[in-house]
Amino acid sequence: MRTLYVYLDFELLKPMKKFYYSICLSLITITAVAQMDAKLKVKLDQQVKELEPRMIEWRRYFHEHPELSNREVETGELIANQLKAMGLEVKYPVAKTGVVAILKGGKPGPVVALRADMDALPVTERNSLPFASKERVLFNGQETGVMHACGHDGHMAILLAVAEILSKNKSELKGTVKFIFQPAEEGAPASDGTSGAELMVKEGVLENPKVDAIFGLHIQSLVPSGKIAYRSGGLMASVDGVDIKVKGLGAHGATPWDSVDPITISGQIINGLQTIVSRQSELTKGAVVITVGSMHAGIRRNIIPEEALLEGTIRAFDDDMQRKVHADIIRTATKIAESAGAKAEVDIQIMYPATVNDLKLTLQMAPSLERAVGTENVMITLPVTMAEDFSFFQKKVPGFFFFLGAYPADMQLPKPPTHHTADFMIDEKAFASGVKAFLHLTLDYLNAPKK
Repeated sequence: MRTLYVYLDFELLKPMKKFYYSICLSLITITAVAQMDAKLKVKLDQQVKELEPRMIEWRRYFHEHPELSNREVETGELIANQLKAMGLEVKYPVAKTGVVAILKGGKPGPVVALRADMDALPVTERNSLPFASKERVLFNGQETGVMHACGHDGHMAILLAVAEILSKNKSELKGTVKFIFQPAEEGAPASDGTSGAELMVKEGVLENPKVDAIFGLHIQSLVPSGKIAYRSGGLMASVDGVDIKVKGLGAHGATPWDSVDPITISGQIINGLQTIVSRQSELTKGAVVITVGSMHAGIRRNIIPEEALLEGTIRAFDDDMQRKVHADIIRTATKIAESAGAKAEVDIQIMYPATVNDLKLTLQMAPSLERAVGTENVMITLPVTMAEDFSFFQKKVPGFFFFLGAYPADMQLPKPPTHHTADFMIDEKAFASGVKAFLHLTLDYLNAPKK
């Protein structure tokens, strides 16, 4: 038996007056959304079924030929050529290796953007799939395999299928659809700077024509195949890096009183950071995670070094919480070091903001997901502490991001196919649900009466 948890974040709805207004307005909007015409739905469902084998072929090709962040040259060229063959207006490259295509409907209306990410990971695949990746590259000075270990191959195949189906039915569209194939979601190489989504926004991907709303999905290997999970508000956490350099005074290991031991002080800082989570963060508003993943200090057991370096990651679910955690980390680390006669230098690298689903857009479009795959296949999910750079799009326009379950239950795997691992595996049967979800979201939004 599965328990369904539903959460209402009152902080998003203060004051009470605004709460009632928002709920009433959203209910009116939901009832006003034009549902997809029954005949058109039957037609599109049939086209999804007919296109499914080709969509799986696309996915398997992408899986067998993965490319790392900002190196998706062949992937981008293939996608651009496919979109041109569909008769779309295509721009390539965008943000180094990305692709943008525009489909203008037969009637005027709003502009919807749909996004898929393209990059793979430096992971050596470990399975017996006939289309398993055999690619190898140098990454950070080490030879490694390359693998689509997070489902981006499926994302690209799904969005290509949506583009083909909508291009065949463009006379039914009341508006414009912008297809965004984004590079470097997993994080750009250090030499390349910003993430793919951030760079795309900077290059104006949400302009000309100006996007009114954006939708995106992410395959989840541990959610049952074909199920869709979503939530309003904070869905995925922000992610930032933190480096703390503790400068003390070295000494012989036999005479620690001659030192200001940066290792001992670092241990105190690590413990102090956890009190930020347990005692200084209002966890009823959202989770906070501070993890120190590595510590580097010293070269010999009987020498107390002069410096120690802590490296960690920070997660939060809204901008205010993110800023507060940053300030708390700086204060905690520097003051603990000062109390011991040392000095702490804190460097916080701001990476991705939290992925926050627009409340009104979520309420408006949730019924579209239910119509696409059935009410029994749609669920509310808890927040996820992983991060997604889809958040950069949401900072500019209302965005709705959701999860597509692809747990391959019939594959009898020896252990769960966790993301970012060599054993990652997904069920291709789930892709059709992803296509239907995008189709319903797009057409329902475009056909909704003007507010």
